[in-house]
Amino acid sequence: MRTQTLRRGLLAACVCALLAPAGASAAASTAEIEASVEKGVTYLKTLQQTGGGFASDWDLSALAAAHVAAANVKKAGAETDARTWYRKLVGNTETWPGKEPVVTNYERAALNAYAAGIDPARVSKTQDLIAQIASYYEPASPGYYGPIGNFNGTVFALLALADTKTEGGVQRVPQALLNKSIEVVAKNQHTDGGWAWEKAEGNETKLKAAAEPDLTGAAMAALCTAGVSKSEGVLVKAKEYLEADLKAEAKGSGAFESEFGANTDSNAWAVSGLNACAINPQEEGFTTKEKYTPIAFLISQQLKSGVESGGFKYLTTGTTANEYSSQDAIRALAGAGFTATPPVPTGGLEQWFAESNFSTSKTVKSPLALIINNGTSTLKVCSVSVAPEATTSTLEAVLKAAETGSTPKECVTGHKSESATKAITQINGYPSPPAPEWVLSIDGGAEEQAKTSKVIHLGDTIYLRLT
Repeated sequence: MRTQTLRRGLLAACVCALLAPAGASAAASTAEIEASVEKGVTYLKTLQQTGGGFASDWDLSALAAAHVAAANVKKAGAETDARTWYRKLVGNTETWPGKEPVVTNYERAALNAYAAGIDPARVSKTQDLIAQIASYYEPASPGYYGPIGNFNGTVFALLALADTKTEGGVQRVPQALLNKSIEVVAKNQHTDGGWAWEKAEGNETKLKAAAEPDLTGAAMAALCTAGVSKSEGVLVKAKEYLEADLKAEAKGSGAFESEFGANTDSNAWAVSGLNACAINPQEEGFTTKEKYTPIAFLISQQLKSGVESGGFKYLTTGTTANEYSSQDAIRALAGAGFTATPPVPTGGLEQWFAESNFSTSKTVKSPLALIINNGTSTLKVCSVSVAPEATTSTLEAVLKAAETGSTPKECVTGHKSESATKAITQINGYPSPPAPEWVLSIDGGAEEQAKTSKVIHLGDTIYLRLT
């Protein structure tokens, strides 16, 4: 999720001609891939800082993809392990992510917290990354998150909401919500079959502009993790775009053609998209006439000697390892998309960390994700903060809090319920006349009749649907 400023800086740095990678071969063997990943992980661990963390939190998802638990990553001299570092960093809402957060802060954090074995919805009593993402939903442009001009914010929202499942492996948000963003991603597909970082929907010039392999990989991963089959037309076209882009690279190096030249990051993002869609990045369509593949290219970018041995350089002309490129390459070579299920740590440690209870203090507010489906084409999606002054709350308290204030605004304008059964009979004027026809699902669980007395726990993702 790079900014346009960074992208222009990278473009300015890539005016030199790039050569085919030395040592690349047609199709890397399983042994070669495993050896490359192992060496990459060894290098990545050397980058752990004294505080227990890394300069790039994406390192956590790379480690998980390589079956290394963040809770077990603590090099000599580090104050704590990588998981504890990240939980304390992201969970402190007074200091992270700063005064002017953007939606991609929370999307990135959700993907990496999940990989580290931290429930993204229960990082701390005040941090629910799923609710934070929901707070950026654009009601006027359903399916978009954050400023709609920055299309990558929507792509990574879909990735984070679809791929960061519950501890039990359940998709915590309703498919109805994911479908809105699936539609948006499809409408932003360029005519060449790929995607770029800016919104293209409704703009013929942008739709006809050249797409980019890195964002194409991210968009493919978002669609596939959200349930779109790789046989669907939108993904068939995307695959064809990547095949053509690979063949367009001047040296036939196995790298995808990029405005920055042949580089590790663009290649890794494209490969991660293929991985997420269960498409083999070494099949015939991804082999150049010079017999190079994207996987072989990535391995050729790995430094083989020196103190940075095992790290990956950014450009083919580079001579030093780049941390960002290294984590990108490791995750892609390990067969992952943009996050990975956390491995079970050794030493008797739990696979997951999840804060369990609300604070009992009336001054500590906890956000919750709320999705309301009244049966029409419009969904209400928002973040609602509650301070129950108890370890649990109720659905009644959540709805009242939403009426008082939510982000986005007016998520709930009113609700009614039966006094005897507590069954909810109306939300936002639906149905009319009132009837006990609302059902409730928590964290993607089985639906039940929605009652105001329903106990709500910290981090619950609440879905109300009119039957």
